[in-house]
Amino acid sequence: MDTQFLVSLSIILATFGLYIGIAIYNTAKQTSDFYVASRGVPPVFNGMAIGADWMSAASFIGMAGTIMLLGYDGLAYIMGWTGGYLLLTFLLAPQLRKYGRYTVPEFIGDRFNSHPARVIAAISTIIISFTYSIGQLSGSGVVIGRLFEIDAKLGTMIGVVLIATYAAFGGMKGITWTQVAQYIILIIAYLIPVIFMSLQITNNPLPWLSYGELVGKMGELDRELGISEYFAPFTNGTKWQFLALMFTLMAGTAGLPHVIVRFYTVSTMKAARWSGAWALLFIGLLYLSAPAYAAFSRFILMTKVAGSKISELPAWTKTWVDTGKLQVADGNGDGILQWSELIISNDIVVMATPEIANLGVFVIGLVAAGAMAAALSTAGGLMIAISSAFAHDIYYRVMKPNATEKTRLNVARLSIVAATLLAGIIALNPPGAITQIVAWAFALASGTFFPALILGVWWKRSNAQGVIAGMLVGLAVTLGYIFAAKYGGYTILGIIDTGAGVFGATAAFIANIVVSLATPAPSQKIQEEVLDLRYPEQMVYKNGEVWMNDDATKSV
Repeated sequence: MDTQFLVSLSIILATFGLYIGIAIYNTAKQTSDFYVASRGVPPVFNGMAIGADWMSAASFIGMAGTIMLLGYDGLAYIMGWTGGYLLLTFLLAPQLRKYGRYTVPEFIGDRFNSHPARVIAAISTIIISFTYSIGQLSGSGVVIGRLFEIDAKLGTMIGVVLIATYAAFGGMKGITWTQVAQYIILIIAYLIPVIFMSLQITNNPLPWLSYGELVGKMGELDRELGISEYFAPFTNGTKWQFLALMFTLMAGTAGLPHVIVRFYTVSTMKAARWSGAWALLFIGLLYLSAPAYAAFSRFILMTKVAGSKISELPAWTKTWVDTGKLQVADGNGDGILQWSELIISNDIVVMATPEIANLGVFVIGLVAAGAMAAALSTAGGLMIAISSAFAHDIYYRVMKPNATEKTRLNVARLSIVAATLLAGIIALNPPGAITQIVAWAFALASGTFFPALILGVWWKRSNAQGVIAGMLVGLAVTLGYIFAAKYGGYTILGIIDTGAGVFGATAAFIANIVVSLATPAPSQKIQEEVLDLRYPEQMVYKNGEVWMNDDATKSV
């Protein structure tokens, strides 16, 4: 065994031991522990947990690679994901926390007083979270496959066992504190390589300021090679695709059930807002670094790898070729590796860059541990969302309302294991790149939950029939467009499968509004509950007036 393998393995095993230890120490003993961590998480730590939950394998592993390969067009991912977080923090999170439920389907079921709406929301949660989890498990396979120099498929199954173990043990309580640890590990692992690359290439330790120096140099290289310029806009898709993808990611962010549920783990509306503020800071550290990571990686590949003799390629190329994620072929037979002959998956750019830049075995091991932290943290949150949707919203709230707490916990844990295994099997042969699969999950969330939640919180006239019609139409349109674009080659204005959410959300809003207006209005009680969500917790809307929550005898 070489030194790099031993160092990487030691760091990853140490972090795995930490995660499982935290999960066991914080084992959920009751359902409030399992679903909302007893609503006792401080905002700053909840912000870290949200950051870890949010910065999935797509963010850590896939995003810099996507930007490296797409250039300007890849910025839609950063702008969409970040902008969506603002929508969620200001328009939905505090209001949903005030309503005081465990899950998004439970909010929809109770807000619209409808079991069918609850079941449709629960099924949508399972579909969205399941799709998202396939990308995470695929990412864990990339990391483990590289570490052990085995096929990524076997690495995926190892990840399945780890996720199923610690998610089933701790529930939301264990997941929360595990995610705090995972955030710290993943952000350190992401920042150290990009800072070192910045020092290597520009002699400046601040990559956010220094990578702009490479813009002109890479433009010259692109022109020499006769390829489209890295910073030229809309070279990999139309302007409409860029805007549609950005909207899909923004609306999907505001409707993702596994992210929204994190705001249920704090004690008050104010704490929910502060959680969002802290999370935005923690997320920004990685998102502002991804374009720099992409630029440095591309520059090193273009100047130090492309143009080399095939027989003298660095050792790291062979180990990545063995994972199936890198292809090196001398197409013209001249013995020199041309840029066009280097086919690198965007899923391995972050993982491979420390080796490409020769940053040392410790940094390589640290990045591997960070990538696993990103994949595991999000996968854990997704499995809790799937478990909650089935065990709480379908099994307990609809099928078995008299089930004991012990039975409910057992059903929740079993559903986590089953969902993880099934997602892992599909992730063995994923239907797309990590960022593409994740974009589908966001499209589904933007077509189902975003319209349902926005209208549910901000339009008192929205009723059960409207929300059911909106979710069903949004889900059908989004899925239909994804399949038509990916497998049928059908597009509108050049918008491909990853931008499908713009059509799903539009259709869902229209269906919800039209059907709600064509059917009877919700009860006065429900309409007052909706208006009440707009006021701080110390106030309550009652009988057409706003009152102090602790004294309903005095009007404010």
